[in-house]
Amino acid sequence: MAAADRRRALVLLACTQFVLLLDTSIINVAAPSIGDSLDISPAQLSWVANAYLVSFGGLLLLSGRAADLLGQRGVFMAGLGVLTAASLLGALADHAALLIAARAVQGVGAAMAAAAAFALILTLFEDGPERHRALGVFAAMAGAGGAAGTVFGGVLTSWLGWESTFALNVLAGAALMVPVPRLLPAGTPAGRERGFDVPGAAAVTAGLGLLAYAVVNAGEAGWGSAPTLVAGAAAVLLLAAFVVIERRVPHPLVPLAVLGRPTLRLANVLAALWQMSLFPMFFLVSLYLQAVLGYEPVLGGLALLPLCVVVVAVAFVADRLIGRFCLRPVMAAGFALVAVGMAWQSLLSADGSFATDVLPPSLVLGVALPLVSITANVAATSDTGEGEAGLASGLLNTSQQFGSVLGLAVLSGVAAARTGASSAAHDIALTEGFGTAFLVGAVPAVLALPLTLLLRLPAADVPAPPEADTVVEHRRAVP
Repeated sequence: MAAADRRRALVLLACTQFVLLLDTSIINVAAPSIGDSLDISPAQLSWVANAYLVSFGGLLLLSGRAADLLGQRGVFMAGLGVLTAASLLGALADHAALLIAARAVQGVGAAMAAAAAFALILTLFEDGPERHRALGVFAAMAGAGGAAGTVFGGVLTSWLGWESTFALNVLAGAALMVPVPRLLPAGTPAGRERGFDVPGAAAVTAGLGLLAYAVVNAGEAGWGSAPTLVAGAAAVLLLAAFVVIERRVPHPLVPLAVLGRPTLRLANVLAALWQMSLFPMFFLVSLYLQAVLGYEPVLGGLALLPLCVVVVAVAFVADRLIGRFCLRPVMAAGFALVAVGMAWQSLLSADGSFATDVLPPSLVLGVALPLVSITANVAATSDTGEGEAGLASGLLNTSQQFGSVLGLAVLSGVAAARTGASSAAHDIALTEGFGTAFLVGAVPAVLALPLTLLLRLPAADVPAPPEADTVVEHRRAVP
């Protein structure tokens, strides 16, 4: 495929990532209006958001492997179709059960589209500077989508009603599907030459889905609640059964030799750790601006735009930083900035302001986000073999999704517990809760710092002299 065609394909895939991340955050802003309009109880309302997270997290691994076995473009197109249809159902929903079901089906489509989109990037761009730049664009659009969701959520809900947040997906999904046959390669599905591991697929999908349910429910009902413990225990049993199945079937869904690669394992752990810190940050900052400083939802979303701009700017130069300073130093610097930014953000006050309490640390986190996300993506996919792009995508997306869900559950719980234990005035108690949560959110980044030193890449991790960039792309060395 020509370079110009690859760039156009990247634009399509990056726009898809933008829409998927936007959909994750937009519902948080629209949720109160949904509850008032449909008379949904708080417990049911939480599952309007959580149903998406559970199905999304449970199906990422299966979707990634399906992209390898059935064809990446086909799975991508099918995912967009499911997402679009489910979004239309959500826009027309008139009661809680139908809306929650629509959100769950949205998660199914999002998992298929996300896993296949990442796999297509790995297929289109060879390992090296070109792939690093593509991953930078992908990360920039992901960061922009997460921040833009709060903006669009406030604007659309205020002006057109909560139904418009679902209608936006219908329009976006339809627009993204149109150029797919022209811009994306059809590829050769590997499933034509091999069987499909149905027992393994069922075990891992059910196991991951129940694990996602347990983590999400822990944020609502507590870690010691019966539903959390039962779902968690069932998830462990199913995932253990999955390992046994993979050892015995002739064509495993996830070859255990792949999971035995130390670079891939460690990179997925690092990916989960950065999501544990940074994903809840968007949610908690938005709550602080609205609940403590009294911002309207629209202004609360707009307040995150400076962070979004920094994410995009840094993502577009991340490949040059990796080329000049090597991957591990850039990754370590990113995690150090995450820890500093989260600790700084914990110093917010009840009588503070956006300019003094939110903007400075958010800009630090805006620099950190693309550094940690792109380097983790590069490391996790550096040893991808033929026919493994979807598998690598599924593993990485699953790690990131569970990191975000776990981080949100833990930090939201910390904030609620600290607020409940405070005897101060309401605004001060809320601020104390948010501050404690941000401080705890720095812990995963601190834990990740020494782990970056253990990362060993199969490809070169040496600085490239400006005049020798094309030579270094082919150099092989152990860092």
